[in-house]
Amino acid sequence: MLLNDFLKMTNRPISVTTGQPGIHDNSVNSQPQVNEDGDTFADVLAKSKSGVEFSGHAMRRIESRSIDIHETKLDRLNKGVELAAQKGSSDALVLVDSMAFVVSVKNNKVITTMDTAGLAGNGNVFTNIDSTIII
Repeated sequence: MLLNDFLKMTNRPISVTTGQPGIHDNSVNSQPQVNEDGDTFADVLAKSKSGVEFSGHAMRRIESRSIDIHETKLDRLNKGVELAAQKGSSDALVLVDSMAFVVSVKNNKVITTMDTAGLAGNGNVFTNIDSTIII
């Protein structure tokens, strides 16, 4: 099951990549949302065949910012991580459209993720990476 499927099941709005920053609800939600099967986003992601894993921090970023990661983006992210691994990268910044993923290549895990709004607020400075992959 993909992130879009999970969001549809929990009746959360699904953002569409328009090139413009979306509206993000930054309110704190102490209870994770669950789908009709009682699965949280973390459960759904763990069951998926996405290749890369997502850290707890990355999953919280995705959920709190209502970031839409559809199958095509996930496939491109995986391809970027594979390319980084082939070049011997340890920690990489993978850019997919208007999203940035900081990935521990050696652990095959997304450490954090940002969308257009997050990139603008970050000042576009990324540290502790040894490569950048634009895919």
